Amino acid sequence: MIVACLDLEGVLVPEIWIAVAEKTGIDDLRLTTRDISDYDKLMKHRLSILDKHGIDINLIQEVISKVDPLPGAVEFMNKLREKFQIIILSDTFYQFGMPLMKKLGNPTLFCHNLVVDEAGKIVDYKLRMPDQKREAVKRLKEINFNVIASGDSYNDTNMLSVADRGVLFCPPQNVINEFPQYPVALNHEELFNYFVKAEKEINS
Repeated sequence: MIVACLDLEGVLVPEIWIAVAEKTGIDDLRLTTRDISDYDKLMKHRLSILDKHGIDINLIQEVISKVDPLPGAVEFMNKLREKFQIIILSDTFYQFGMPLMKKLGNPTLFCHNLVVDEAGKIVDYKLRMPDQKREAVKRLKEINFNVIASGDSYNDTNMLSVADRGVLFCPPQNVINEFPQYPVALNHEELFNYFVKAEKEINS
């Protein structure tokens, strides 16, 4: 059995923090893992901005409620689940990601947790575990699953490195330049075709 491990933001849905930036007009919130490879540095930057501007979990969840899957993502997921088990491996947080799962057909989501106080202020975050995407893929392989993985950013390359096959989806040029060993899919049809091809290679 082959498990498809997919990043969430940038592959299936738009970047949540960019949507929050557009809602609030705060350009500093546009920075993502496409721009900063150090996740802890990125999150501390985000939390400081939220604190400075008084942005709480309620405003962010209001923004998320209006976020829809990327064009072609739902059809891609429907076709993919006919052939593979699917796990979403994301560096988002359950408070952000779970409302989006219903729109994607309720796949399994592994991600992190925010620490929110009684007033709704986001005061910290807790990683499920360090490098959780890579570690999840490694554990799946240890229990005799093959894994095909896809993501778009720096924080996806570790899981691609340990998967049986890995593909970048619409990555920025800086990621393409730094990780030329991975093929690139530019739309969901190409991505699905890559998974089908990789399945044949693994099973041959």
